[in-house]
Amino acid sequence: MLTHQDIWRALDTLAEKFAMSPSAMARQAGLDPTTFNKSKRESADGKARWPSTESLSKVLGAMGVNFEDFAALAAHSQAGRLGMAMGANVPLIGLSQAGQDGFFDEAGKPVGEGWDAARVPGGRDDHLFALQISGDSMTPVLRDGDRVIVSPSASVRPGDRVVVKTRSGEVMVKIFTAMTAMNVSLQALNPKHPNRDLPLNGIQWMARIVWVSQ
Repeated sequence: MLTHQDIWRALDTLAEKFAMSPSAMARQAGLDPTTFNKSKRESADGKARWPSTESLSKVLGAMGVNFEDFAALAAHSQAGRLGMAMGANVPLIGLSQAGQDGFFDEAGKPVGEGWDAARVPGGRDDHLFALQISGDSMTPVLRDGDRVIVSPSASVRPGDRVVVKTRSGEVMVKIFTAMTAMNVSLQALNPKHPNRDLPLNGIQWMARIVWVSQ
């Protein structure tokens, strides 16, 4: 039988896998940022509270995670701990390879040969792909060996973590902050690295990161 703590812990784990705080995850789902705060997990008399079904449904929808995968997290099963044992296989390449020709079409969807495979939760998007991070340029958010699951078909909003490929072949992982008729503004994950303002016509594709696997 699942307990209140199991559900709240699963929500915390879900946020960690997206390299987000519970508050940021709630905001991403269109909820009040305090929805998953510690103070909301008990009533005034100290009794444990459940998250509402509406808030749970909204956050799973925003994160692109199905209920079966969330249930695995809540049950502390091996599938839940790894976050990769349910769902589907998606194409996987290293971030350094992604700048080469032949791996993506103009829309940022994976094509061609040379891909490995990675297991991801849900797997409802036929065009999902995974990139394996190398180096420390994105620490502390992403570390060497982490895998980011990317959806070219997911809508991108300010504050989202994205993968961007330029027409010159550069591939980068940044935080999307703004777009004008001429430029796209991107924030670095590592404060030691510069933010970028790129001309819109110089970007081949930009796709949202929907899952992070350590």
